[in-house]
Amino acid sequence: MLRAMAQGMAKGEMLAAVAGAVVLGAGVVMGAMHAPHAAALGVRWLGVVLLMVFAWRRKSLTPWIFVAMVAGAELGFDAPHVAVQLKVLSDIFLRLIQAIVAPLILATLIVGIAGHGDLKGVGRIALKALVYFEVVTTLALVVGLVAINLSKAGVGLAMTAAAPMGAAPVATRWDEVLLHVFPENLAKSIAEGQVLQVVVFALLFGIALATVSEAKRAPVLRLCESLSAVMFRFTNVVMYFAPVAVGAAMAYTVGNMGLGVLVHLAKLLATLYGALVVFGVCVLLPVAVLFRIPVRRFLRAVAEPATIAFATSNSTAALPSAMERMEMLGVPRRIVAFVIPAGYSFNLDGSTLYLAVASIFVAQAAGMHLTVAQQVVMMLTLMLTSKGVAGVPRAMLVVLLATASSFHLPMEPVFVILGIDALMDMARTTVNVVGNCMASVVVAKWEGEFGKQE
Repeated sequence: MLRAMAQGMAKGEMLAAVAGAVVLGAGVVMGAMHAPHAAALGVRWLGVVLLMVFAWRRKSLTPWIFVAMVAGAELGFDAPHVAVQLKVLSDIFLRLIQAIVAPLILATLIVGIAGHGDLKGVGRIALKALVYFEVVTTLALVVGLVAINLSKAGVGLAMTAAAPMGAAPVATRWDEVLLHVFPENLAKSIAEGQVLQVVVFALLFGIALATVSEAKRAPVLRLCESLSAVMFRFTNVVMYFAPVAVGAAMAYTVGNMGLGVLVHLAKLLATLYGALVVFGVCVLLPVAVLFRIPVRRFLRAVAEPATIAFATSNSTAALPSAMERMEMLGVPRRIVAFVIPAGYSFNLDGSTLYLAVASIFVAQAAGMHLTVAQQVVMMLTLMLTSKGVAGVPRAMLVVLLATASSFHLPMEPVFVILGIDALMDMARTTVNVVGNCMASVVVAKWEGEFGKQE
């Protein structure tokens, strides 16, 4: 009976979604065919209302973000003078996100290093895993950079870049860039939005914490773990405001620039999915061949956790299944138990590729030409700041906003990206999980222990 009720609710939700899309499409066609304005307007908004019914019945944030994007675009098209006044709502969301950035990155990096940084305890496995993680995530950044520079999805948006208030001037010479990486004062770095300096402080603090005795390390580590957990929950609370912010940002953008922005979003989505496919074929597949991993068996084993990751957009949801499947594949338990959880902090292949694509998209939308050196510095920042946030849906937004603030990029394109972020999140999370599973097999092969444990 419960199953029948669930199926009935699912059918009702799908019916509302399909009906909303059809009615909205009919309204768009009516407008294109020069039907009476009031009639076309009424039909389009009826479609938006039906989509809202679908989102209400799903009881999930992701459908509301989709619907808010559609409603915002419709409002921006129908009432641009009203829409441009809604920017304050997206600015509120931006301020809340900026309040999260420093404590979240500080806590997650310290926990990631101090929690997994005891090299005496993990020995060769830790060293090999970390080397693999950094090589593969660097290749992911390269693939993302090449893809977005080829597609130029953000070129033509022409959103004006504005430096954040109180931001420090950007360093230009190599020695200034190098000096700028290291913090002079943690509070000053946080106040100026210097994310890379916060990251360097967290790295050094985490290394120092990992080297002290357990009695002295444990209280600080528990404090950082608690702070990390609270900031993740803080992020989840703030994300409830995301649909309002997305709708307002989309309304403002369309009201200012017209519907042409949707073409750029479609190009961005195609760029990301294409880049992820290229990464799988040109990076992960050669790695599998190099380490003589049985590709078909691996794909069968990783299918279940990858499906969970795609459906939930949450790497943590797929963690138990990933660990179980890799152990069944032949990876020893002690390797699985270290490599996959550590990979959730240090091996976010899909997320780092996404950040490369999205950050350059934001720069292109601002009409800013970044040199190769500037892009390399930005990628270094992204590679460090993305650690430790795989378990939270849309947490990449926090990292992207922090990086945009550090490099004086405008925030409006980030909110435009958020409108399609759920579609992007499914793909990048799937690649994160597949990449971590691959890492566990690679380390087991590297250690010569693959398939030796029953």
